[in-house]
Amino acid sequence: MTQKQIEDVLRSVMHPVKEADIVTLGMVEDIKIEEGKIRFKLVFPSPDALSGSIKQSCEAAIKNAFPSENLKVSILELVRERKIAKKAHLELGQEALVNVGHIIAVASGKGGVGKSTVAVNLAIALAREGFRVGLADADVYGPSVPKMTATEGAQPVIEDEGGKEMIVPIEKYGVKWMSIGYFAEAGQPLIWRGPMASNALKQMVLQVKWGELDFLLIDLPPGTGDIHISIVHDIPLSGAIVVSTPQAVALADVEKGVNMFRNKDINKPILGFVENMAWFTPEELPENKYYIFGKDGCKAMSEKFDIPVLAQIPIVQSIRESGDNGSPVALTDRADSHAFRKLARKIIDMHA
Repeated sequence: MTQKQIEDVLRSVMHPVKEADIVTLGMVEDIKIEEGKIRFKLVFPSPDALSGSIKQSCEAAIKNAFPSENLKVSILELVRERKIAKKAHLELGQEALVNVGHIIAVASGKGGVGKSTVAVNLAIALAREGFRVGLADADVYGPSVPKMTATEGAQPVIEDEGGKEMIVPIEKYGVKWMSIGYFAEAGQPLIWRGPMASNALKQMVLQVKWGELDFLLIDLPPGTGDIHISIVHDIPLSGAIVVSTPQAVALADVEKGVNMFRNKDINKPILGFVENMAWFTPEELPENKYYIFGKDGCKAMSEKFDIPVLAQIPIVQSIRESGDNGSPVALTDRADSHAFRKLARKIIDMHA
């Protein structure tokens, strides 16, 4: 009996949510074989409610593979937080970001494509993978994060940091949230001219006590105006995700977004497209796909600009309902949350 044989056996144990075996996920370490005893570590990136059942599956797989052996299986469960390297160089005024690993803008060429839904669920999915995550809701004209996270009544605290006022973000679902919506009265529209909006938007990022983060997502306002250019120019972005639907009218605006990030004065990498509302799937018929807004629209954009499609998110009633009631679908282990978990793992792979 060898370590390789044990490893091969453990490849048959699948993580129920992550749709991959525990060896491929890097969860198995330090396999040791002694006389009549097998020991190894089962490492989780964050506390996992499924750890007990995964451990039982490991024991059963080994004993089934070697039925003639009188084996004792000893498994040490560990939780080891995964961390992303921090930025080394920041400009004056960006001190709040000194312990932030990667800053990713979530953008869209037009409104109504589900950009905030993608941003919120991606943030939660990254947190569920064991990373420290924050989200700045920079959509100053239509902040939706408070409603989508059921934090509408939250009142952020202001703390003095060396003579500078810093806003303490709201924490829920394992994510640090900041939104201009926390400072506006419910139902009250925010009527600001461009420079005021730009300054408020920067405040939502640069005047927040983020602390240690692996990922900070910035939910940008829709469009490609002066506000976007200002924030993208002044924030040290690692890259951007562009959200669109398959509709031709939405894709026409995607091109504007791509050109903004690729402008020589901005020059920020686009990590990929997320095609939202890619198809409609009735909950009672989960295998059926109805392409009501067109099919593979972002695929054409991907080929034109040489930018990958990171995810296709279907229209499922529960995704909309979860956002409306403040409990995002990425919190669940249902099939409709898997698209966001897969998107999160692609972002992790890009920055690991």
